Amino acid sequence: MNNIQWIKSPVNNDGAAVTFSKKLKFEKSIRSVCFKISSVGVYKAVFNGKKLGTQVLTPGYTSYGKRIQYQTYEVKDNIPRENIIEITVAPGWAVGHLGYTGEKSFFADHVSAVARIDVLFEDGSVCTFRTDESWEVFTYPVVFADIYMGETFDALHTPAYLGNAVLDRVETTLIPQQGEDITEHEHIAPIELITTPKGERVIDFGQNMTGYVQFDVCGKKGERIVTTCAEVLDVDGNFYNDNYRLAQNRVTFILDGTRRIYKPEFSFQGFRYIRIEEYPDIPVELNCIRAIAVHSEMERIGRFKCGNERINQLYHNIIWGQKSNFLDVPTDCPQRDERLGWTGDAQVFCRTASMNFNTKKFYSKWLADLRADQTKEGAIWGVCPEWHGKHRPTRISAAWGDAAVIVPWEVYLAYGDVQILRDNFEMMKKWVEYIRNFGPEEFLWLGGYHYGDWLAMDAGGEGCVGATSNDLIATAFFANAIDIVIKAGSVLGEDVEAYRELYANVKAKFRDYFMENGMPKDELPFTEIPPAWKPNATIIDSIRLGITQTALVLILKFNLCLETERDALANKLEELIHEFGDRMSTGFVGTPYILHVLTECGKTELAYKLLFQDKNPSWLYSVDHGATTMWEHWNGIKEDGSFWADDMNSFNHYAYGSVGDWLYAVCAGISVCDDGAGYKKFLLRPHPDEKLGFVNCSVDTEKGKIESNWYYKKDTVYFEFSVPKGSIATIVLPNGFTETVCGGKYMYSCVAAKKSSEEIK
Repeated sequence: MNNIQWIKSPVNNDGAAVTFSKKLKFEKSIRSVCFKISSVGVYKAVFNGKKLGTQVLTPGYTSYGKRIQYQTYEVKDNIPRENIIEITVAPGWAVGHLGYTGEKSFFADHVSAVARIDVLFEDGSVCTFRTDESWEVFTYPVVFADIYMGETFDALHTPAYLGNAVLDRVETTLIPQQGEDITEHEHIAPIELITTPKGERVIDFGQNMTGYVQFDVCGKKGERIVTTCAEVLDVDGNFYNDNYRLAQNRVTFILDGTRRIYKPEFSFQGFRYIRIEEYPDIPVELNCIRAIAVHSEMERIGRFKCGNERINQLYHNIIWGQKSNFLDVPTDCPQRDERLGWTGDAQVFCRTASMNFNTKKFYSKWLADLRADQTKEGAIWGVCPEWHGKHRPTRISAAWGDAAVIVPWEVYLAYGDVQILRDNFEMMKKWVEYIRNFGPEEFLWLGGYHYGDWLAMDAGGEGCVGATSNDLIATAFFANAIDIVIKAGSVLGEDVEAYRELYANVKAKFRDYFMENGMPKDELPFTEIPPAWKPNATIIDSIRLGITQTALVLILKFNLCLETERDALANKLEELIHEFGDRMSTGFVGTPYILHVLTECGKTELAYKLLFQDKNPSWLYSVDHGATTMWEHWNGIKEDGSFWADDMNSFNHYAYGSVGDWLYAVCAGISVCDDGAGYKKFLLRPHPDEKLGFVNCSVDTEKGKIESNWYYKKDTVYFEFSVPKGSIATIVLPNGFTETVCGGKYMYSCVAAKKSSEEIK
């Protein structure tokens, strides 16, 4: 996109969509037309009355001041000599509300458009058009659009001429589309029209999701359809959306007396229910109403099914949590005034995400924004694309910033593409150097304003930060980041000896500062930060314990203990789990690893006990309370039906869905080897459990489909595996049998391990 000019409306039509229009007339026959289009805001392009492409919400969500994508469209068939191209732009992420502080116009205070049009004639000649002051600008029937607030479409609106376009200056770099298309997916029929105890008319679609609702309706001229959204009903069965905070999610259609299909064009909502606030004076016909799921166009590659319907529902919730929050960036939630690319959520779920769907292109685009947003010192913000509210800035936090190393490594392992490491290796090293240079200690990450073990239950469950020392968490992730840099550098043929030395020093210092006699110290001091390192934020960890479930999990998972200490640490972890009522007390930091650590320490039965636990906090607690996606809080809805809170309580938040990779790797037994990225080498090591009944699992890899199936017949477990041609699998059965095989189908059986009746319960 060279030698192009941005254009804007001569009138700042605040909140409304505007159309940039250009008539193209030719004397010669046309073979094809190629469009390259982008916008500040979100756009829809129409050529001769037909929408270009199947995407929605183009050009997507990027770090606008550094990168904006453009899309390319080609038209080849039946092109007349008189044509018209129309680019309609609405505020979107760049101009509308963004973040949780009520601010708007984060990148610009008006929408803009840019386009290049190359016309290829039948005689082989080419004519090029670009956006300039000859384009005309008109109003559009979408008289209000905002990602958070909703949309108003007025079918009675007659487009008004606003004048010719004005040249605009947009400080950014245009790049070809790098991520997946954002597209419409499932069309979901309503399951019920409810009249609530308050007399509200509410439609239940049976599935929490991201997208919008479509109406096929004919009403009188001037009648309106007005809806708002909710994820859950309250304990009395009434409509509840206080957890949406400032995001109104109000959609209004003003009818013109003819039958039309109405759906939003420039916004999206997160919802299971819609409340009908206004409707034409006709019966609500459910068959004419559909919810449309919207997310990035990712290929589904993973499947998991077992003989336990509650676990199947959990897996369903994991899949729909990913669909709902993989809308161009890995968002935290799709409904309230946030929907930001939180880095911590992204890294904890990355492995699960990359087994459910092919996320290589999706993450490649997001990682490019992460690189663009990294500070010159190497810091990674809590949100990407970068966002800083005036009153509540995001933090530079351990586990969140570690997305810079964890996500590239996990994507490399999943797909075996070394380019992902090449692209991100400098960012990975800079993050490690940032930590190394932070604060008073070179080999410890002390101080800082971290999110800690976010939403853990061991500090009481009513606050946001768990009881684990943030210094311990930060230094543990420091060591893990160095370890990943060593592994990535080794793949790339880089000299990593200095990092090996750094890793040894950090591990030794960790043990010296945080541990005593092979066990973490019970209470740890708070490290005050020198003013030079203080960001504009407040301290949020106040308990700072060393002996917690999360602390033990991180020490074991990141190998920060001696081999001779592992059993005692694992036994202490088991003791804490039993003391907490056979439940986890972990939050965002500890939960992704806890079941893996238990399995690695020979405590798979305890891991299964946690999986099947249904008392809060547990995965099945939300399932038993009707969840169709993952919750943000373990106790988002309490036993008495009340809510954790109104201000930060999403019911569509994928982070705790990270348990999905344990379902794949332990229940089904499919896990990639560090030296076999892309599943060139992998383990097939299932751990059957009678409560699951059976498992049917598959993952489509770069080499082909891996399948792992097992089932019980009386006292025998039968296994059926498929290994793609060109891959090497090490099969390990519960009875200790081990075999390394190449492509093919393999069947085995072994006597099931005997359990006591108490254990089976």
